[in-house]
Amino acid sequence: MIGGNESCTAGPIPMSYLTCLTYILGEWTGVEHIEDYLSYAVYLLWVLFPLAVVFLLPGVLVILFYTSILLLHIYKRKNELKEAYSNDVWDGAKQMLATLWDGHGRIWHGYELHGAENIPEGPGLIVFYHGATPADYVYFMARLLIQRKRYCHVVADHFVFRLPGFKLLLDVHGVMHGPKEECVSALKKGYLIAIAPGGVREALFSDEMYTIIWGNRKGFAQVAIDAKVPIIPMFTQNVREGVRTLGGIKILRSLYERIRLPIVPVYGGFPVKLRTFIGEPIPYEPNVTAEELTAKTKAALQALIEKHQKIPGNIFRALMERFQTQKKDD
Repeated sequence: MIGGNESCTAGPIPMSYLTCLTYILGEWTGVEHIEDYLSYAVYLLWVLFPLAVVFLLPGVLVILFYTSILLLHIYKRKNELKEAYSNDVWDGAKQMLATLWDGHGRIWHGYELHGAENIPEGPGLIVFYHGATPADYVYFMARLLIQRKRYCHVVADHFVFRLPGFKLLLDVHGVMHGPKEECVSALKKGYLIAIAPGGVREALFSDEMYTIIWGNRKGFAQVAIDAKVPIIPMFTQNVREGVRTLGGIKILRSLYERIRLPIVPVYGGFPVKLRTFIGEPIPYEPNVTAEELTAKTKAALQALIEKHQKIPGNIFRALMERFQTQKKDD
């Protein structure tokens, strides 16, 4: 065995550092022909590396969320702010985060927003299809704030409020739990609110066929009726190709229905083309029922999907659309 003071290049036959390391490992472990095992390990690493990447890339979104939280804490400390989240003093922080997320959307997805003119000047309820992650909604919110100086609140699932460290981010951006009374009150104050009726279930268990999974949910329609505001349908093209889930595994669906936690693995993070399309508003009608309005909204959203999304979704095609100058018909 080579002593601590000896060199790998000592002796009549100099050894490369890699050969030297292999020799030392073999002597230390007592395994003969260890270089064969190391070659196999390197081969496995090479084969599995792309698989590891597609499961790790979605973590970039998590990093961006926590970066946003860190920036908010810095902003709060620098400006010596208290818990006055509704105050205009947080406008600077919102603009800062909008710039961060809009930059990521532009660079990674070539993000585009179409139909923003369909958003009314006053209050309204935006209803959107939920992708595997809410990244497309965040890009939309950032672009709307930058271009139109409009801010859109969003209704989030209860588990989001239990995520560690997210309280400041949710409070500053006015993210809502979703009780009907709170939503109606916010709309009557003139706010713009967004909601995905499919929620976590649609995010995890819809697929490249872009199936709308709402079940019997019609509370959002009742909110729009009570607040006397229009509903605006919204859909993001290729949102399923950016990040996908393993929601097709039946045991994962059963587990979610039992514990109601989003533990389904996601993969992807691909730089596919994302375009958000905002449809024409569905105006308030005093005599319409919640069931009828729900059906109208679902039909409007389905029409947006059929018009702007090729079914089934295809990751390679969505990647190639980054290089296309012409979008599918608006």
